[in-house]
Amino acid sequence: MFLNILILLVGFVLLVKGADIFVDGSSSIAKILKVPSIIIGLTVVALGTSAPELAVSITAAAKRANELAISNVIGSNIFNLLVVLGVCAIVTKVPVEEKIIVRDLPLSIGVSIFLLIASCFGFIIKFNFKNVPMSANVGMVSRLIGAILLLIFIIYIVYIINYSIKNPTTEVEEYKKMSMQKSIVYIILGLVMIVCGGEAVVNAAKELARLFGMSETLIGLTIVAVGTSLPELATSLMAARKNEVNLAVGNAVGSNIFNMLLILGTSSVICPIAVNFASMIDLTILIFVSILVLIFALRGGKLKRYNGIIMLLIYIATVYYAIIRK
Repeated sequence: MFLNILILLVGFVLLVKGADIFVDGSSSIAKILKVPSIIIGLTVVALGTSAPELAVSITAAAKRANELAISNVIGSNIFNLLVVLGVCAIVTKVPVEEKIIVRDLPLSIGVSIFLLIASCFGFIIKFNFKNVPMSANVGMVSRLIGAILLLIFIIYIVYIINYSIKNPTTEVEEYKKMSMQKSIVYIILGLVMIVCGGEAVVNAAKELARLFGMSETLIGLTIVAVGTSLPELATSLMAARKNEVNLAVGNAVGSNIFNMLLILGTSSVICPIAVNFASMIDLTILIFVSILVLIFALRGGKLKRYNGIIMLLIYIATVYYAIIRK
């Protein structure tokens, strides 16, 4: 057991550090090729913070650990909204930009609703939820659904890049520039660490689930989701401490969109992902939580301290429910 816990922790370290090294190498090459900083931030850096979830979900899908593949994404998104934004709101008032309120949050909600209906339509229309085991398969994220998610992702990326080029900001983040050889080494090293970390986390999580008699869904929704969301938490907390709170919200919401579109899309194209009843409930909770955050943001355009406290309490209740449900 202790060996599996150690492997899990090492896996998380490899994922987080590997993503950091990958971002450094990729952004350096982008600078060498004279790619604008804003595009680097919207693509390379955003992908880097989602790399842990991507590695875990793709590895899980390839190993047909379907529960882990989808629960990791749903759990990470719930954690980003309730804990990452909740903690930031407690630290300081968090203004939410208009484009996040009118574009990003509604897109995240819409995609979640589409995923729920498209994957579980046959079960939902029966409306017979009584005495259904949490482990019962009630739907499927098929290759077609995955392809649609990836198509939406491509359209979204093209749109925000065009929007950012047409509406440049005065704040331009600089990314460190290294030699081409060193950049390539960083990219390869980062990818190797990410892949190895994903492999370690999936294997250790599956073994811990077996040892403790816990479902892969619960492990993915809690331990794995929190571990793979560490980059978003660290980035957003650092941004909040520096009073760059707009970055904190954009990072968390943007990561959720990446998780849902890119990660679930890629994972399900590789191998269709079965959705069990527990994951269907968790996806419904994610939709509710996303709408709640949007409502909070609409009231004055800020997330206030009491909003943050409510969000953290809801997260605790969500985890408690996930633990006690049968």
